[in-house]
Amino acid sequence: MKDIYIVQCLMECDLYKLLRHQRLTDDHICYFLYQILRGLKYIHSANVLHRDLKPSNLLLNTNCDLKICDFGLARVADPNKDHSGLLTEYVNC
Repeated sequence: MKDIYIVQCLMECDLYKLLRHQRLTDDHICYFLYQILRGLKYIHSANVLHRDLKPSNLLLNTNCDLKICDFGLARVADPNKDHSGLLTEYVNC
C-alpha cells in the first residue's frame, strides 16, 4: 500500500482569535465578507449546507485569505425537496 499525504494551506489564525485581539478596518471587513459570501455561494452550488458558520470556523492567513472549515455538521440538501420546516429553530450564542 502506498502512503497517502494530505497537503493543506497554512492558516495561522481564525476570525474568532483575530477579533479578540484587534479591531478590523472597514477594508478588512469588506474583504472577509466578500470571501465568506463567495465560499457560501460555492458550497451552496453543490447543495451543501454548512450549518455551523461562526468566527472560529473561518480560518485566516497573513495575506487575509479566508477559508471556511469544520464541515462536521454539514448536510447535502436535495434540490428537489421542500426543506421548509427542517431548519434550526434557534441558535444559542
